[in-house]
Amino acid sequence: MSPLEIEAPAGDVSTPVDPADAVIGKSVTRLEDRALVRGEGCFAADVNFPRQLHMRIVRSQVPHGRVLAVDAEAARRMPGVIAVWSGQDVADIPPIPFRATKVQGLEPYCQPILAQSHVRYAGEPVAAVFATDPYIAEDAAALVEMRIETLPPLMDARDEPQEFLPGLSTEPTVIRKGYGDVESAFSAAWAQVDLALSVGRHSGVPLECRGAVARYDASRDVLEMHGAAKKSHWNRDEMAKMLGRSPASVHLYEGHVGGGFGVRGELYPEDVLVCLAALRLRRPVKWIEDRRENLLATNHSREQYHYISAAIDSDGRILGIRNRFYHSQGGYVRTHGPRVADMSAGLLLGPYRVPAYEVAGHYRLTNKTPAATYRAPGRYETTFVRERLMDAIAQKAGIDPITVRRRNLIDKTEMPYERPLDALGVDVLLDSGDYAGLLDKTLARVGWDGVRADLARRRAAGECVGMGLAMFVEKSGLGPSDVVRLTVDRSGCVELVTGAGSVGQGMETALAQICAHELGVDYQTIRVVKGRTDQIEFGNGAHASRVTVMSGSATQIAARKVRAKALDVASKLLGVAPDALHVRHGVVRPRGDPDAAGVTLAQVASYLHPSQKTSEGHAPGLSAEGWFYSEHMNYPYGIHVAQVRLDEGTGIVHIEKYLVSYDVGRAVNPKMIEGQIVGGLAQGLGGALYEQFNYDAAGQPLSTTFADYLMVTAHEMPPVDVMITEDAPSPLNPLGLKGAGEGGTNAAGAAIAAAVDDALGMPGAIDRLPVLPEDVLRHLSTRTSPQPDPHASDTGGMPDSAKGP
Repeated sequence: MSPLEIEAPAGDVSTPVDPADAVIGKSVTRLEDRALVRGEGCFAADVNFPRQLHMRIVRSQVPHGRVLAVDAEAARRMPGVIAVWSGQDVADIPPIPFRATKVQGLEPYCQPILAQSHVRYAGEPVAAVFATDPYIAEDAAALVEMRIETLPPLMDARDEPQEFLPGLSTEPTVIRKGYGDVESAFSAAWAQVDLALSVGRHSGVPLECRGAVARYDASRDVLEMHGAAKKSHWNRDEMAKMLGRSPASVHLYEGHVGGGFGVRGELYPEDVLVCLAALRLRRPVKWIEDRRENLLATNHSREQYHYISAAIDSDGRILGIRNRFYHSQGGYVRTHGPRVADMSAGLLLGPYRVPAYEVAGHYRLTNKTPAATYRAPGRYETTFVRERLMDAIAQKAGIDPITVRRRNLIDKTEMPYERPLDALGVDVLLDSGDYAGLLDKTLARVGWDGVRADLARRRAAGECVGMGLAMFVEKSGLGPSDVVRLTVDRSGCVELVTGAGSVGQGMETALAQICAHELGVDYQTIRVVKGRTDQIEFGNGAHASRVTVMSGSATQIAARKVRAKALDVASKLLGVAPDALHVRHGVVRPRGDPDAAGVTLAQVASYLHPSQKTSEGHAPGLSAEGWFYSEHMNYPYGIHVAQVRLDEGTGIVHIEKYLVSYDVGRAVNPKMIEGQIVGGLAQGLGGALYEQFNYDAAGQPLSTTFADYLMVTAHEMPPVDVMITEDAPSPLNPLGLKGAGEGGTNAAGAAIAAAVDDALGMPGAIDRLPVLPEDVLRHLSTRTSPQPDPHASDTGGMPDSAKGP
């Protein structure tokens, strides 16, 4: 079987769904919102148990130092304080491990749950206070004294690596990838384009900060933790291992999550501490992160420095790319390992044909908050780098930015397109796509030529206005497997149990739609059970835009098995062949005869109930498991177009209009995808213009409140046009699905940079993100005269063949 062939799922009954019954592709109302809009949601902070204790973390104020002593006696004597732990009290607990990676030798860099010999960033947990009241815990934490010998902090990943521990460098690894003859490409080049680019440090800042509530039930010998998210089953397994327990005796509960975005739901020191305390102190323990802690201690992301070169011919076609970048990881290797650096190296090339490629990603520790994934990790950064490079190639070759992209795009006839690269441990095989076709549609949608003419008129009248475009390829559907369990009970209710995570993306609705579409029931009657490790043994959570692809495909398989079983039983009850039956509104009856006698799914479930003697060889119950496997990721793709105006007095970038076009293969719920794209765009614009974690030279964080870490608000959000296309369904799953959660973020920085360049009339001016007002003012002050319009020769949506050589 070739890499892109799929096997029909067992129990498949491939009768088409009547268009009148189709649920996939409809923008139905979200199931998740009922409890939330009524104020009936249950977040971590809402969970309470009798006799619970409250945990407060004492955090290092030193970015780098040797721990000499922790004096907690004054805190322990405070009324209401039950215990105070320092590193020596938890020295028997191993550091938090990382998930699967091919990189060897990273174990010494993992983070302990409380600092042991050293502290490595301001905000690192040094001690934990447990008290009967959260205010007592906070007051007691202020009495804990830390004696730390200050060491010089390493703040810039481009600086020479230092010693982490004896024999260990702060550069744990260098990610190297490549193919082709790069040296020959550069030797034969008509020209070489060199850029130095950087992306600032920012991250997901969810509405709900982290929280965890642990309880040990001695009567059942079960440890519970409420407040899990994203990777509940992996967290359960690893925490059980750290605490010396069986995974079956550790139950994690998800609840509602006020935004995931990659940073929520990882296994953090605080999660392990509350569980360990519940076991040792024999009382429930609750910890809720405050906003300052969130900005100090929750995973940061981005911060990369790229030095990239392209070898090109005289027509602007790429012959080869060479890239060297520095990834600022922060104080420890957390659960993601070097995933972001790995994706940056493996997925940089986007939609373009590159005959030769060489990259070295220097993965380096610094004395900052540890970094990990944040929406479109490794792609937000490298889309900015790659698209800046494409604009620079256009400038060097004297052609417009649209033409240079057309000349380098992979053609749809070349799909599937294999790159001799890997990312996340799997080969990069672009499964399907029509990149030029989406470019044509995007230019037509935005009215590219007309807008350019209008911008030229406005510039002539004295305004600083411009427009920029950026193309990108995303990744989604990370395997290798997923499972759901589907059951129809004797009342006719349908229960779908999944190990996927719900972090606000509409997972319950999407899976219910797929199930309803295949099973012939109302999606609103389907109960989706998620976030319960005690309900399903396996789950891969919610990350890497995988849920709709992997869990959705597993749902389709399970639903088809249940339908096949229902049709088989109904055929015996009705005396009609199974292929002459269909299920509609939960009733099995002959096709084409809506008045014929039928059998409800509830009746079928009753017929198959274990208490009956009528199963006739069928396994008891109207239920099935659906497993879906995938060896490759799939690759949605899109384009961002930004129109901006620069305020010459303040340097503020005002976004006047924005378009995101995105091909998702097949849309389960278009309105939910649109919401994902607009929400993701807000985060992408934050990193492009506002959000940045700053530190002083001594390593002290300067962005610990919303007064210093600027977030996008509704005031800054522009009008957003979203165009969802379904031109390239994935051949890797039966429904043709691709993920949609990260496309709104991916190219925002790149498009804004190109638009600001255009408004300045200074190609290549923007070489770092975020684009701050002081940067704009500096460029405006150095501008001598208006530059020619780089798009002047652009022929809009015309294909290359119509333009001549």
